[in-house]
Amino acid sequence: MTTPDRTPVKVGLLTAASLVVANMVGTGIFTSVGFQVEYLDSPFALLMLWAVGGVISLCGALTYGELGAALPRSGGEYHLISELYHPSLGFIAGWISATLGFAGPTALAAIAFGDYTTAVFPSWSSTHLAAGIVLLCSAIHATSITWGSWFQNTFTALKVLLILVFVGAALQANPTTHSITVVPDGHALGELVSPGFAVSLVFVSYAYAGWNAAIYIVGEIRDPQRNLPFSLVLGTALVTVLYVLLNLVFLYTVPTQQMAGEVEVGFLAGSVIFGDAGGDVMSLFIALLLVSTVSALIYLGPRVTQAMGEDAPALRWLAVTNDRGIPVNSVLFQMGLALLFIYTSTFDQVLVYAGFTLILSTMVTVAGVFVLRWRHPEIDRPYKTWGYPVPPLLFLVANAWILVYVFLDRPAESLIGLGIVAVGAALYFASQWIAPDEAPISEPRP
Repeated sequence: MTTPDRTPVKVGLLTAASLVVANMVGTGIFTSVGFQVEYLDSPFALLMLWAVGGVISLCGALTYGELGAALPRSGGEYHLISELYHPSLGFIAGWISATLGFAGPTALAAIAFGDYTTAVFPSWSSTHLAAGIVLLCSAIHATSITWGSWFQNTFTALKVLLILVFVGAALQANPTTHSITVVPDGHALGELVSPGFAVSLVFVSYAYAGWNAAIYIVGEIRDPQRNLPFSLVLGTALVTVLYVLLNLVFLYTVPTQQMAGEVEVGFLAGSVIFGDAGGDVMSLFIALLLVSTVSALIYLGPRVTQAMGEDAPALRWLAVTNDRGIPVNSVLFQMGLALLFIYTSTFDQVLVYAGFTLILSTMVTVAGVFVLRWRHPEIDRPYKTWGYPVPPLLFLVANAWILVYVFLDRPAESLIGLGIVAVGAALYFASQWIAPDEAPISEPRP
C-alpha cells in the first residue's frame, strides 16, 4: 500500500534526527529519578538503568529502521501494523498513538511549559501559556514544512546546548554534602536483576519514548531508505549519552535520600549548581526544553491520523491536505484534543497507564520484522537490522520483562490500558459499519 506523494517539500536527515531528540527529551528525565531511587540506591545501578534503557531503545530503532525503509509510508505503528498483521490491529495502534502517544503528551508538555514559566513570572496564567504554545506550534506546522523544520531544528539545537551547559555548570559545582562512587559492588550488581530495576525501567521507558519519532513522517523524508534508519539511531544514541550525563549530574549534586519520592529533581540539582537563583534558572531552562517537545509532538501526531483518514472512509476528513501537502485537518484535530485536555485536565490519569499501552504497541511493531521476513522475503530491503535477530529479540524480551512486573505492581492501570485497546477495536468496527464499501484513497482506484 502506498500513499501518493503530495508533499512538495521534503525534510532531511537533520530535521528527522532533531524530531527524535525533541520527542524524547521532555520532563521525564527531570522528574522520574526521584521514583527510581525508591527502588534502587546504588549509583552504578541507577546509571546502568539509563544505559540499559538506551540500549533497548537503540534495538527498537534499528528494527524500526528496517520496517520503515521497506514500507516507507507515514503513519508509524498504524501503517506498519496494518501492513504486517491486519488493518484492525493497525487502527488500534493508531488510536493509541493519536491519544496516549501524541494528544495527551502534547497537553502534558504544554502544561509543564506553563507551570515552569509561571514559577518565574507568577502573574501570568499557566493555563493560557500552555494553550498559547500549542496554538503557536500548530500554526507554524500547519503553515509550512520549511518554517516548521526551521523552528524544530532551532529549538532542538537550543535544547541540546542547554543540557550541555547544565552538565558543564555541574562540573564547576562543589557539593560538600556527599560523595558517590560508580564502581559496582555485589549489592549494585544484585540490583541489576531485581524487580525494582524492572519497575524503574518503566519510568525510563517513558523518558525514552520518542525514539521512533521519525517513522511517523517517513513519507516526507528525503531518501527515507537511508535517512530514516540513520536518524532513528543517531537521535537515540545522542539522547542516551545526554541522559546518562544528566543522571550523573543529579547523583553528583543531590544525595539519593533527598531525591527519593521527589518530582522536581531538576530544581534540587539546580539549587546546588546555581545557588539561590537555581529555581528560576531551572524553571526557564526546562520551559525552553519543552518548546521543542511540544513542537515535535504537533509535527508528528497528525501524520498518524492523516494515514488513518486515507484508509478509513469514516475518517476521510482527517486526510485533507493543503497545497503544501500538510494535513491541516489532522493538525487542527490534535490541537483541539490537546486544548481540551489542557482546559479540563482530564488527561493526567491517562498518563499513569500510557507507558504500559505504548510499550505493548511498540512490541507488536518490532515483532513485525519477523513477520515481514517470513511473509515477504522478496521485498526490497534498502536497510537491514544490524545484528539481526539479536536487536528485536532483546527489545521484546526486555519489554516483556517490564510489562510482567508492571502488571504485577500496577494491575489496575495495566487493565485500564488494555481497556483502551478494546475501545480502539470497537471504534474500528464502528467505522467499518458506517462506511464499509468505500475504497481507501491510499490505494489506486479502478
